[in-house]
Amino acid sequence: MTRTVAPKTLVLGGARSGKSAHAEGLVGDVALYLATARRIDGDGDWDARIAAHVARRPATWRTEETPDTDSLIGHLDAATTPVLVDDIATWLANAMDDANAWDGGVDMTSARTTLVHAVERCAMPVTLVSAEVGLGVVPATRSGRLFRDELGAVNASLAEVCTDVLLLVAGLPLRLK
Repeated sequence: MTRTVAPKTLVLGGARSGKSAHAEGLVGDVALYLATARRIDGDGDWDARIAAHVARRPATWRTEETPDTDSLIGHLDAATTPVLVDDIATWLANAMDDANAWDGGVDMTSARTTLVHAVERCAMPVTLVSAEVGLGVVPATRSGRLFRDELGAVNASLAEVCTDVLLLVAGLPLRLK
C-alpha cells in the first residue's frame, strides 16, 4: 500500500511582497488558518494589520490564534482540513521571546525541529508563509542578526520537507521547488 503524502507549500517573500494573499489563494474553501501573531495591547497599527488579514479570509475558514510552539504543533497534529500557517517569522519571534534567546546562547534547534516534524507528519495539506530576510542588509544589532540567521535556518529546514516552495517578489510568485 502506497502512502499518499499531503502537499506542503512554503511561500516566502519580503515585507509587503504579497506572500500572505498569495498563500491564501492556494487554499480551498475550507481551511484552518493558524495565526501566529500575538496581540499587543495598545498597538493600533498591529491591530489594523491583523484586521486586514481577517477581512480577506473566507467565512468558511476557521481561525485559531496560536502564537506558541505547543499550540501550533497541537493544531498541526489534529488538523482535519487543509492548514494555512501565517506566519513562520512571527512564530519564530515568539519562540525566541519565550526562550529569552535574543542575546544569543540559546539553541533554537529543538523548536525548529519540532515544527518541521509537525509539518512533515501533518496528514492534511499545509501552506506556510514566511519572511525571506536573507536578501537584505545585514542587521546592525546582534538580536537582528540572530533572528535573520535563525529564520534562514527555519526556512531552509521547512523547504526540505515541502513539496513546493515559492518566492514572492513584487507580488509575483517564483517557483523555487
